[in-house]
Amino acid sequence: MSLGDVVRQRRQDRDLTQDYVATRVGISKPYLSNIETCRATKPPSDKIVRALERVLGFAKGDLSSLAALSRTPLEVRRNYELLEAEVVKLRAVVREFLAKGPRTDAGGVDLEAMARDASEDGVPVRAVAAGPTVPIINKVVAGYPVNFTDMDYPPGIAEDYVRCPDVHDPHAFGARVIGDSMEPTYHEGDIVIFTPNRPPQSGEDCFVRFIEDMGTTFKRYYQDQEGFIRLQPLNSKYPAEAYPREKITGLWPLAYRIQKVHE
Repeated sequence: MSLGDVVRQRRQDRDLTQDYVATRVGISKPYLSNIETCRATKPPSDKIVRALERVLGFAKGDLSSLAALSRTPLEVRRNYELLEAEVVKLRAVVREFLAKGPRTDAGGVDLEAMARDASEDGVPVRAVAAGPTVPIINKVVAGYPVNFTDMDYPPGIAEDYVRCPDVHDPHAFGARVIGDSMEPTYHEGDIVIFTPNRPPQSGEDCFVRFIEDMGTTFKRYYQDQEGFIRLQPLNSKYPAEAYPREKITGLWPLAYRIQKVHE
């Protein structure tokens, strides 16, 4: 978790308002909000970090390493996090090899036998990768269309990021679901990842953007023979709606869903 995530979670756990914390730390409420959402143009100073620790009840030094990481350039942090995640996955692969690999007469793992078996079986060797960084740009309504502005983020900048293995679209983006019209498959708070560079197929769940100010929505998309696009909720409480194709400026298919299992 980032410094902002930790600060926000502790503040909410203690039922403290941003006004309360900002006043006692000696900063403005907007700056505290930017710290919590990782959008602060200047990382918090050591003095502010120590004040946050005191007001939020952290032990001295608990936030220091996170604050130091937040001062590291974004691209460096991403590369570090990617390498760290790949090391974790590589360790898991090594543990599996050690547990299940063929054994030598001395009881160790026979790596030569493993390599030989893989070669004979034609097993492809896949690189261990944590997946690319995908921006989470906003919330998408699983209900009726609402206004959506991308929160004015330039390309590649977002309120949060996730990593998704096997997503190769450089323009992939994610959003958090709000509403219940796509239940029981998707629930409020799920993160859904879309790939704009892949053409949608009729029957796929898509992020839909409407022309002008009609907003966006998240629905199952069907192409009707009459040239209309039908947007179908999965929740039977909501009716399907049909739109002329020219009313829709974007149809981007779903690639991944990230679902919270426990609170």
